[in-house]
Amino acid sequence: MGSLSRRRFLEVTAGGGAAVVVASQFGDDILDQFSSPLLGEVASKSALESGSTVVPTTCWIGKQDCGMLAHLVDGRVVKLEGHPDHPRNRGTLCPKGQAQIMAFYDPYRLKAPLKRINEKGVPGEWVEVSWDEALTIVGDRVREVMDRDPRLLIWQKGRSKAKEFYDNAFVEAVGATKLGHGAYCSDAAYRAEEYTIGFHGGFHPDFRHCRYLLSWGWNMVNAGGNKLCWITWPQQFLEARERGMKVVTLDPWRRGMGPHTDEWLPIRPGTDLAFFLALANVLVDRGYIDIEYLTSHTNSPFLVKEDGFFLRSEGKEQVWDTVSNSARPFDATGISPALEGEYTVGGEKVKTSFQVFKEHLAQYTPTWAASVCDLPASTIGNVAEELGENALIGSKIVLEGVELPYRPVGLMAYHVAQQEHGFQASRAATIVFMLLGAIEAVGGLRVDFTRGIHKNFSVLDNIVVKDPPYNIYLKDSKFFPINSVNPGIMALAMLDPAKYEVDYTPEVAILHMCNPLLSFLDQKVFLEAYKKLKFVAVIDAWMSETADYFADIILPAATIEKYEGPINVTDQYSDAESLRLPPMDPLFKTRGEIDIYIDLCEKVGVLYGEGGYIDKLNSELKLSEEYVLDLNLKPAVRDIFDRWAKSSGYEEGIERFEEFGISEVKPIPVNKLYAPAWDPPYGGIKHRLYGESLKRYQDTMKEKGTAQAFWQDYTALPTWREPTMERSPSDYNLHLISHHKIEYKQSRSTFIPLLNELEPEQRVEMNPSAARARGIAEGDEVWVESHNAVTQETRRVRAKVEYVEGIRPDTVSMSHHYGFWVHPKAKDGGPTPNFLFFTGEGYVAMTADQSFHVKVKVYGGED
Repeated sequence: MGSLSRRRFLEVTAGGGAAVVVASQFGDDILDQFSSPLLGEVASKSALESGSTVVPTTCWIGKQDCGMLAHLVDGRVVKLEGHPDHPRNRGTLCPKGQAQIMAFYDPYRLKAPLKRINEKGVPGEWVEVSWDEALTIVGDRVREVMDRDPRLLIWQKGRSKAKEFYDNAFVEAVGATKLGHGAYCSDAAYRAEEYTIGFHGGFHPDFRHCRYLLSWGWNMVNAGGNKLCWITWPQQFLEARERGMKVVTLDPWRRGMGPHTDEWLPIRPGTDLAFFLALANVLVDRGYIDIEYLTSHTNSPFLVKEDGFFLRSEGKEQVWDTVSNSARPFDATGISPALEGEYTVGGEKVKTSFQVFKEHLAQYTPTWAASVCDLPASTIGNVAEELGENALIGSKIVLEGVELPYRPVGLMAYHVAQQEHGFQASRAATIVFMLLGAIEAVGGLRVDFTRGIHKNFSVLDNIVVKDPPYNIYLKDSKFFPINSVNPGIMALAMLDPAKYEVDYTPEVAILHMCNPLLSFLDQKVFLEAYKKLKFVAVIDAWMSETADYFADIILPAATIEKYEGPINVTDQYSDAESLRLPPMDPLFKTRGEIDIYIDLCEKVGVLYGEGGYIDKLNSELKLSEEYVLDLNLKPAVRDIFDRWAKSSGYEEGIERFEEFGISEVKPIPVNKLYAPAWDPPYGGIKHRLYGESLKRYQDTMKEKGTAQAFWQDYTALPTWREPTMERSPSDYNLHLISHHKIEYKQSRSTFIPLLNELEPEQRVEMNPSAARARGIAEGDEVWVESHNAVTQETRRVRAKVEYVEGIRPDTVSMSHHYGFWVHPKAKDGGPTPNFLFFTGEGYVAMTADQSFHVKVKVYGGED
């Protein structure tokens, strides 16, 4: 095949933003590799300008579902550009959005259903089969394990752009065990925020009003940030910078934040918890606390007994009422709870939760944190002082006639939560902003786009730690009472069921747009665990490494040419809905995933009737009685979305979206946007400064004989301990972290020629002084060897060094997006760092969330 260079593939239009156009300079050798003529002679710029059809749709390859306009000539997409009215991208597209047109026409896409004809665990050999044969094979295997034991069926997702259809309706209809990817993403923060303040997400600021931003591990110019992919947050960030927002960056690697930050704090990896505890120490010591918020909207006044549990009377938590000078129920009328102090109730000494916290913080001074974080104590103290001053505690602002607390200090963080201390570090960061009264205040810390309290605020406080046997990902177990469903933990349990007290091994897996062997950490564990699966069906647009080694049947999915949604596309200040609409028919013999699941459910026998897939869709899509799907009639996908649109109040139905691509964009009213303006404020909950149930779980885990590695971080207040990785031998004297690149999205785009041309190979990002001290020159190929401080296992990969001035000398970084061995365009790009990371004790958080930290050594030589 001839090479696909940028010159041969692209034309850049003269309009605003570079738009990708399929060029007529494709050689015949390229076009011959498609199973049918795709472009013919229509893709020249002159043809485009002479008259193309424009179809609104939604970006397929990225995370935040940017709006797009697809230009078609003779039924083929030849150009993509940003939708000008879309709130998230405002007419722009990132490099992935522009380049994804190459993915549509990739000659190496899966073109038809495939069946394996050789043994598994080695590169596959395949024959093409019909859709009917492929679905019948998969359906029969699913039906068999459903009837025998539904626990034997797992559904693993990577990307899911229609949760109602895939994650919920299908999984419930077949009774599968659902596995996500959040434990590799940012779920440690999600669990911490759900538990602490009732919101579902990581951290982002109220950019419109923020004056001081702490950027914690936010790779602003190359990654996304909380919940979004790339474009929205940088746009809002730059607007805030123009208004004078100060930025302090907390990160071992300065990355692209250099031109956009006022101060860089190169913290030692894995010590973020210590940093936030020290900030809290200073804030409390110097009186930067919002007494009204802490007293009225948190459990800070709750009285704690000497055993660490709340004082209760008739099941109700008690506070010390300064009016009656006695203990009263926290929700009694007419009381004035004390925030601090020690009291005696019924002969028993009690302290307020805040008092316990204050005493707990005394040990975590900036001087102490300086040696842990390798940052000057004065710098830590200054950041705390600046937060306290800029929080303007006690100030108010009136927006749309509503008076609200004004606390213009914020935090942006997301993937950084995936570390051994992830849950408690995220809790500690949240508590810093709780002290300032900045949670959901104007200008303050925000978490979620859904304006309501997540169910996990209650669920995570009321877990019953069960006795074994446990399910395959250890739900409600003595190992991980709070559990983010880590597929790596499932793999470990498959390999050692006795250790984890599991009494079965899954037999059938459906892998939905995911590539565990490449994208998930601890490749060796997945390689061994997947050998135990008796049948694997893969739904994907490309042959993944996991499919290559383990799939029995591959069902080829469409890319953008399908229906998906509904998609909420808020930018945090306005609300709108969109759909992914197929700008053209599916190419080759591919199908949209919803079509695949409808047909598969029919084969399994769970499509029709009560409790079937159609019934589940009616519930998931909240279809009103007038528009419910007939439980006995196989639906067309377009009709499903038409019914959803009409049921949701769009009179034109799906035609509204086919014409405009998006619903009307409406500003979110202030009394909905800011939780202090809700009725009741914050949804009526008490934010958890003190995590009493965490201590309860720890006690139960100890009683059940759980090893210390699992229970040690279940503490009512965030408590520092040295990360496990620091127990590695002294010659493993570098911290390995990993990073994203704007050119790529996980493992879904490395093979796109335009993007691959920009970032073709893996590199070990290394400080020049650290490299020279080891005799390593820029461009040298080196070994990166990791060490497991618990098992003493070592692993190594080989890659070239790139000098980076703005990274700590004791830290190296590698990008996620490499390690392919199947796709010809990406297979020579170098190794993935995921091979070097470990899963298991010491390398997952207390919530089973994966840590992306490990100690390594870097050295030259051939062996």
